[in-house]
Amino acid sequence: MYIPKINLMTEPQEAISFMQRYNFATIVTVKDGVPNATHLPFVIEQRGEKIVLISHFAKANPQADELLGCKPLVIFAEPHAYISTRHYEHDVNVPTWNYIAVHAYGHAVLLESEEEKIAVLERSINAFEAEYMQQWNALPHDYKYGLMKGITAFEIVVDDLQAKKKLSQNRSDKERRSIIEELGKSNDTTAKDIADRMQS
Repeated sequence: MYIPKINLMTEPQEAISFMQRYNFATIVTVKDGVPNATHLPFVIEQRGEKIVLISHFAKANPQADELLGCKPLVIFAEPHAYISTRHYEHDVNVPTWNYIAVHAYGHAVLLESEEEKIAVLERSINAFEAEYMQQWNALPHDYKYGLMKGITAFEIVVDDLQAKKKLSQNRSDKERRSIIEELGKSNDTTAKDIADRMQS
């Protein structure tokens, strides 16, 4: 990802927190020079110095067969906002777009045993709806086993993390305050998110 120095997110923990907050991501693989993408929820874990992304495909998804043949890319990108030139102090300007994005590259490992697949699903339950665990635990084993047969579970150990926050860092304080004020009043929740992040 192209990241000018001014837009570089330098703190790994900030990138990890961003991925955990905006965890519905796009995984991209390449086969025979052709990219393929699927949108999946990810559980993001820190294991010592390692960042691990955990998810699963439907087994019928052909992209599941591409995981081990390339270096997958997972793209986390959520809050964004159009930035009008009316906030700028000079007329010789063009509109732009503020956004945050994290690209995570790594090597995938398939989790193929029933125990490993159940662990992936239970990590997901704990991450997205812990209250559901009681209902999950009461489900019949045969039903759970049927689910296991229908998924390809995997984890990706990240070895290249690229994080960008384009938040009008190149503008004056007055211009930034104007942008924050307008975005903060927006009915668009992603625009409000950008306003909050511009203030932090």
